[in-house]
Order: sequence, then structure tokens, then C-alpha cells
Amino acid sequence: MRRDHKSRPAPGAHGRGKAVLFLCRPASPPFATVPRDVRTRGLSHHRCSLTTRLTTLPNGFRIVTEHMPGLQSASAGIWVTAGGRHEAEPQNGIAHFLEHMAFKGTKRRSALQIAEEIEDVGGYINAYTSREMTAYYARVLQGDVALALDVIGDIVLNPAFDPKEIEVERHVILQEIGQSLDTPDDIIFDWLQEVSYPDQSFGRTILGPSEKVAKFSRADLKSFVKENYGPAQMILAAAGGVDHDAIVKQAEAMFGALASRPQKAFQGATFKGAERREVKDLEQVHFAMAFDAPGYRHPDVYTAQIYSMVMGGGMSSRLFQKIREERGLCYSIFAQSGAYEDAGQITVYAGTSAEEISDLCLITVDEMKRAAEDMSEAEVARARAQIKAGMLMGLESPSSRAERIARLLAIHGRVPEVSEAVAKIDAVTTADVRRYAEGLCQVDNALALYGPVGAAPTLDAIRQRFAA
Repeated sequence: MRRDHKSRPAPGAHGRGKAVLFLCRPASPPFATVPRDVRTRGLSHHRCSLTTRLTTLPNGFRIVTEHMPGLQSASAGIWVTAGGRHEAEPQNGIAHFLEHMAFKGTKRRSALQIAEEIEDVGGYINAYTSREMTAYYARVLQGDVALALDVIGDIVLNPAFDPKEIEVERHVILQEIGQSLDTPDDIIFDWLQEVSYPDQSFGRTILGPSEKVAKFSRADLKSFVKENYGPAQMILAAAGGVDHDAIVKQAEAMFGALASRPQKAFQGATFKGAERREVKDLEQVHFAMAFDAPGYRHPDVYTAQIYSMVMGGGMSSRLFQKIREERGLCYSIFAQSGAYEDAGQITVYAGTSAEEISDLCLITVDEMKRAAEDMSEAEVARARAQIKAGMLMGLESPSSRAERIARLLAIHGRVPEVSEAVAKIDAVTTADVRRYAEGLCQVDNALALYGPVGAAPTLDAIRQRFAA
């Protein structure tokens, strides 16, 4: 299954990385300012735009669709606001385990039947687990949307949790954990998350530790579903060649009888920042550094995104030009910004030799400090253009559209127009980015190192250089 256990650039991500930044206006109460709200049969209907429509069932289940004229295909799925951070400490890894079990059979379909029904019509089906959501989705031709939703609804509502299949999938997940541990640029981000948010649900890995995964039972899986899979925690999102009214009718039949139930509150995230370094005989030192950053409702979320793009978002970025192009200290270096419900991170990553890790670390600090003084209008304009282009290009597929409207609805209780995000990006000034850069140099950071790390400066040394 695709897993979303960290943010990283698309190249080399293999479906695991996904941006979690949402460039939209701050939250507003669902439907609070909607003048055209129409209520029939207890349903709440709202037209978000010319192409996007939202309906809420009486039990809180939400259906949001975006019609894309001219498309012969569609993407549809269920997004559940339950991910890694909703796990209690003994449950660490169970959200991901549950996602794996989704395709292992229901009360109506075997695992093979699930695959055959989707593939018989030329579609595909997948799922992923993130820190804040779990998604089950399919891509099909427009005439097969009802079939896709029937299969996905069956997966979510009627998992069989066959004991034999649990054991098979447990073995698969343990292999996945082992693979991650053997992949330095995978494990380094898990470690960075852990030292950024120690002893917190937000800092634990999505996969979970093998000793916990080895003990999860059928009862544990059913308990997590009961705690977190209520109708108000689910969003049915579809985009492409879709008929909103037909989807609402089907959703009513499938989900309308579900009883409302509250979701247990999750633990808040507090960035603390520590260091983890692991010595191993590798070809390179893997270096990752994180800084506390705004959550997705904070007005500075757009500023943070532009700052990270200027610093390490592409080949023209400051870190790429200085460290790779001028000094030749690494093959790849990047910076990025991620945002969540109540937290965010600016992350810098690079791989280099044991002999050059010290220079790479110190130059990175110096470049971040310099940005507060001489960030240029041209750099900020280029970053704005890159972010807007990436966002708009990403909206050309129904899969991206469906995910966007589901996530935005979960965050804001509505689906803002793309123009709102564009306006927010354009409103960020060079002075804003300089101010943000200066503040970032004054906050605590976290550090993870893996490989021949003997010459790497300590976290305290890096903090002292920032303060100098």
C-alpha cells in the first residue's frame, strides 16, 4: 500500500511522500457563511463553486464532488480523519495495519474479488495512511463510479478481518518495516520526526515498531475502527466525470444509517527538538534538520512555503546552488515545508561524504542566516511562480482533485476556490520572507544523522552557529 509517512519531493518517493500543505484561507465553521444552504430530507447541500458541490448527511457523513467537464474517467474514495496521531502509544502502527487489511476481504467479497471487480473495468484501487488521515480510493471510467464506490464502501464498512489474512498481512508489514530500516533516506525522516516531537503521538512512525505490529489482534483492529471510523470522520470525495446527485443517493444508502459517534481527541503536537545520530558503515552521511513551522491555519503557512522553496525547492534554490553547484559537496539537497492541524516543519535534507559533512552542515546554517538579510525580490517571485505552477499542474488529474477537495474539507469545513490560495501566495512579500527567515534562525531545531557521522557537528554546535 502506498504510505504517506513523511513529506519529501516527488522524485524517488515511490508513492510514499505527499505534500501536506494546504494553501487556503483560515478555517471557518462549516456552512456558517453559506447563504444558499438548502436542506432536504435532513441533508445539507452546498454548491462550493461552479463545479464543486457538497452534501452532508444528517449523521455528519460528507459527500464532496468536483465535476471536470470533458473527462471520461473519475477518481473516488473515502478519506477518514484518522491516522498515526490518533493512535494511543500501544496502538502505534495500527492505522497503517488497518489500511493494509482493507483489501484482504469483506463480508461480501474476497481479496481476489475486490481486485477483480475493479480491474475487470480497467480501474485501479489503492490506499495510504498519513499522520492525520487514511484514504481508500479508486480510479475508473465515469460509467464505473458506482461500482468503485460500492467496493470502497464495502471495504470501509464491512472488513472481514479474517485471522489467517491478518497473519499474512502482518508478515507483509514486518517486511515493509525491515525495508524501511534498510533505506537510509526513509528512516532518517522517521528519526527526525521522533526527535522533533519526542514522546508524542505526532512523533511516532506511521508503520509502528515491529514489536507492536507483531502483537496486534483482530480485536485491536475492530477497536480502532469503532473509535475513529464514525460517519462524521468520513468524507466521500470524487472528481472527474461524476454525477453529484447520483453519488449522494448511493452514499445515503450505504452510509446514511451509520450512528453518529464522537472521535477521541488526539494529543497535541509540541515541537521540542533533539538530536539522533546513528553510526553505520554507509557510503554517505544522511543529514536531516527540522525547524518548528506554522500549522495549516496559521497566516505564515504561505510564507514558510515560499521560504523553503527559495532555500531548497529546486535547482535554482540557494542551498542547491551554493552546496552542490559551487562546492560540489552533495548530489542532492532540498528544503521543504509541511503543515498539519496544529504543527508544521521546515525540513532540510542532504547526503554527503564523511569528510564533507561538517562543511555541508555549517554552510547550510550560514545560507539560512544570510537569507534573512539579502533575500531578493526575484527569488521570492520565482518561488511564488513555482508553488502556483506546481499546485495548478497538480489539479489536472481527477485523483489530485479528489484528494484536494477531501483534505480541504477536512481542514476548513468547506472547499475554497483555487483563486483564494493563489491570492494568499501572491500576498507574501519579500519583507515577509526575510522576517520569517530571521525568526527561523532563532528557534530550536532538530537533527538526525545516519552513516559515518563522526565529523558532523552536534546539534548544540549548530544552534550556537545560528546564534552567532
